[in-house]
Amino acid sequence: MVRYISRPGDTVLRIADRFGMEAEELYAANPHVSRSRHLVPGSALLIPRPVRPVCFGAQKRIVRGSAEYGPRQLAADIHRLQACYPFLQAGIIGRSVMGKPIAALAIGEGKRSLHVNGSFHANEWITSLVLMTFLEDYCRAVGAGIPIRGYDSRKLLERTQLWLVPMVNPDGVELAQEGVMSGHPFGRDLIRWNRYSDRFFRWKANVRGVDLNDQFPAHWEEECARRGKEGPGPRDYPGPAPLAEPEAAAMAAFTDRKAFDMVIALHTQGQEIYWNYRDCEPDGAGELAERLGRASGYRPVKLHGSDAGYKDWFIQRFRKPGFTVECGIGVNPLPLAQADDIYDDVAPLLLEAMRSV
Repeated sequence: MVRYISRPGDTVLRIADRFGMEAEELYAANPHVSRSRHLVPGSALLIPRPVRPVCFGAQKRIVRGSAEYGPRQLAADIHRLQACYPFLQAGIIGRSVMGKPIAALAIGEGKRSLHVNGSFHANEWITSLVLMTFLEDYCRAVGAGIPIRGYDSRKLLERTQLWLVPMVNPDGVELAQEGVMSGHPFGRDLIRWNRYSDRFFRWKANVRGVDLNDQFPAHWEEECARRGKEGPGPRDYPGPAPLAEPEAAAMAAFTDRKAFDMVIALHTQGQEIYWNYRDCEPDGAGELAERLGRASGYRPVKLHGSDAGYKDWFIQRFRKPGFTVECGIGVNPLPLAQADDIYDDVAPLLLEAMRSV
């Protein structure tokens, strides 16, 4: 069975139609649902049989890797995935400097929780495409009641709640892909911070020139000294204070609320898995990194001399397993042609993490 959370405007009849079943089947599986009262938004219902998408053919994909993947593509894909897979939950955990939504998606019913994020860095947007491709494949497997890459999708669904934030830095991604558009409120500053170049494909920071993965209160002052950056730029400026940027603050608040059992931050590049932080990691973190390494073919690395990252802060604050996964190999931004290869490495890593969390 799949657990579905009702939304405003939902009725039992509409939900039954959406899942391709009779209302009586839904009532029988949910005896707590009253026939005489309106369905309250947020009500939990059990869907008693495999969910087969009714809006798209079996072979037609929603998430497509045929072009650069940015905020507009992400928003459209989230909308279409929710329409096709009603058990997928979506929300907004905060907004970027420019007011773009920072979307979060959830699937799963288990007591254990795994969070995975992508595109902390602007020119690493390929991680968003990989995450959304994985989400679609997982939803399809759950809906059809079939395995995904050898893993039992229903057992994973029952065991683990998966939370994704596919694009932490939507402003930066848009900038790296499209450059400074006419009328951009930070346009003159961005050109100056980019050494008066209008080419932003190497840009990693957010739209205020702050590296979001140097924004977390885990020895932040030491990271500032190590970076030696005096002000905004394409990369490596930790900002004026920890969590000064709305994107980083939203991620910290979201993580505090959920207190995940494990987190994975996808970056590029290097085909490595960083799993430790200043001896704060829990017992067994290294062994877990080895399992993720065997699943993906990536090399676990015990990293030193790096602070203030999201994974660093999570390990230090919660004393739970946290990982930075450097996907692919080459020079950022990695070419779109690598997306399929990266997905073939990352998908089994994520599935193993869901099983192991």
